[in-house]
Order: sequence, then C-alpha cells, then structure tokens
Amino acid sequence: MNKIIYLDHAATTRMNEQVLKEMLPFFSLEYGNPSSIYSIGRSAKRAIESSRRKVARVINAKVHEIFFTSGGSESDNLAIKGIAYNLKEKGNHIITTKIEHPAVLNTCHRLEKEGFKITYLNVDDKGLISLEELKNNITEKTILISIMYANNEIGTIEPIKKIGDIAKEHGIYFHTDAVQAIGNVKIDVEAMNIDLLSMSGHKFYGPKGIGVLYVRQGVELSKIQDGGHQERDLRAGTENVPGIVGIGKAIELAYENFEEKTNKLKELKKYCIEKLKENFNNIRINGDKENRLPGNVNVSFSKISGEELLLILDEKGICTSAGSACSSGTGKPSHVLVAIGLSDELANSSLRITLGNENTKEDIEYLIDCLKEIKKLRV
Repeated sequence: MNKIIYLDHAATTRMNEQVLKEMLPFFSLEYGNPSSIYSIGRSAKRAIESSRRKVARVINAKVHEIFFTSGGSESDNLAIKGIAYNLKEKGNHIITTKIEHPAVLNTCHRLEKEGFKITYLNVDDKGLISLEELKNNITEKTILISIMYANNEIGTIEPIKKIGDIAKEHGIYFHTDAVQAIGNVKIDVEAMNIDLLSMSGHKFYGPKGIGVLYVRQGVELSKIQDGGHQERDLRAGTENVPGIVGIGKAIELAYENFEEKTNKLKELKKYCIEKLKENFNNIRINGDKENRLPGNVNVSFSKISGEELLLILDEKGICTSAGSACSSGTGKPSHVLVAIGLSDELANSSLRITLGNENTKEDIEYLIDCLKEIKKLRV
C-alpha cells in the first residue's frame, strides 16, 4: 500500500501542522500550571484565555461562556446532566431525538434510570425532526431540549434556529451537540437562541482529548465532577493547556477562507454522488439531499455487507466508515439509518464517506474504481 486515501473525516481529522506548532511549546518550555501565580503559570493562563476568546469569537459568545472539557462526550454529559440535576425540582422531562450521538442517547438512558422522563423524537426519511412533534411533546415539566446540529452519520442539518425559537418561547433550555457542525457551518449562538453547545477539537483539524461546552450566561449547571475550582468551578481538573491552545488555533483556522473551503467540499460531495449514481444501480443516498454537511455522503448498496466493503477498501488504502466510529463493532445496524426507515439489511450495507480539505476528485475516482471491482461480491 503506497498511499492512504482518508475519507472518514467525520470520525476524526489529521491535526493541522499550524495547530501542532502552536501547541508544542506548552508540552515542554511553557509547562506551568495555569492555577499557579508565578510567571510560567500566568503564561499558561494567558494562553488558555487567548483560546477562550478565539472560540467565543467564532460562535458569537461571550468569553466567560466558554468552558473547556476533554471532548464532545464530556460536554454533552455536562450539559444534559448539569441541567437535569440543577432543575430536577422544577421538572424531570427532557426532549431529544432518536438519531443523537451515543454521548447524548446514553446520557439520557442513564437519566431515565434515575427517574427522568425522556422523549425521543422521530425523524423523517431525510433525518429531520418535525417541529410540530417537538411542540406537541413540550409539557410543564420539560426542562431541556437537546437536539444535534448535524447528524454524524447522514449529515442532515436540523432546523436549529427554529428549534431555538421554540425553546425560548416556552422558557426551556436548548442544548445542541455541534461536534460535526463546527468547521462545516457558521454558528451564531445568539441569533439561534442556543443555550448550550458542545464541540470537539479533533473534528476540525485540532487535537484529540479537548472539547468545549458553551453555556449561556445565566444558565446554571450542577457539577458532575468533583475536585478543584478550575473553569469557574464548573469543571474540575488541571487544564489541558496544550489541547486548549490547539483547539483555539484549530477553530481560528477552520473559519479562515471558510466559503472557499466549504464550496470545495460541496463540489466534491456532488461529484462523488454523481459518480456513485453513474456506476451503480439500486443505491440509496441517505440523508437530506440539500440540507446536509458539505462533505458527507452516506450511501446504501444492496446485497453487500458494509463491513465487508470497509475491509476490502482498507486493503486498497481507502479509509471510510460503515457509520459512527463510536458505535462500530457493535454488530447492530445503525440506529440512525433504522430511524430514517431503512431495513436492517439495507442499514448494514451502508458506507459513510466524509470528505476533508485535502481530498481531490482523483481520490473519489479511485474510490469508485475500487467499488466497481467489488461489485462481484454482490449476491
């Protein structure tokens, strides 16, 4: 294998070299604890606050509304459990969807065991919720709506502004898992009435192990981790300074020349879908055709295992996915694809192709050529 063609950017991205360069001093030379008051501690603290400003600027938040975590899963847990525990005397009802990331779904399952009531909204065949169903499920006990910004498997973008408006109208907090959206769409937490937002650095060419939770001023969360008083007493633990520096630089770079990068991804996605339709019969492109992430292609092939496709493509140097990287290996069909109406058989024959900044039309042509060779595996 001479070359790796990476087509799984929804799983993770390769860290930008500029991000790494920015981080390196904080692994060795700038090693101070940001809670220390001497000079190298203050230097680390300044670096953290610089990144906090960069993140806030991108999503139109206030600097003190940005909290650093270990990643998207922790951010989702802190947002949902933090609201649930803080408002349990007011109400015990949370609304989410059937197609959320496991970090949201499993958090909600945990809360159900503790007596909270969870409504899991249906989605249509494109992966979109019904705003009417959302409104009809709101009760006087509803304390939180948690709906992902864009789906990690099929790329469908939910009507976030309209959801935020509904939540605000009813006096309910609104959390969105924006892990897949950051770097791919522009987000304005003020204009969209978002109260809590989760993100993860490694999805937009930053480091792994670092995330962000945006918490609107005035929204109070119960802590879910005991320890010191870092992150304004919300998230205990010595800060991951290199990671924080990295996510700040990564989000800054993600929105430089944003339109140009996004348009390139949209064109590649269009080209990929056209080539798939040209060369294969009886395929289904999953997700909303227009209102989706710029680099996401989710396709179902009939009568061939998605896992088998992955293994053969891997032998040819192509990295793709059969669904979410966080649920691979379960042996179960994707809960997202089942929710949009696919049979178990069709769901298990799906391939997720997620394009990134470095991909080219030549990469797609090679993918198509390899898939054509595999056609003989159909039964």
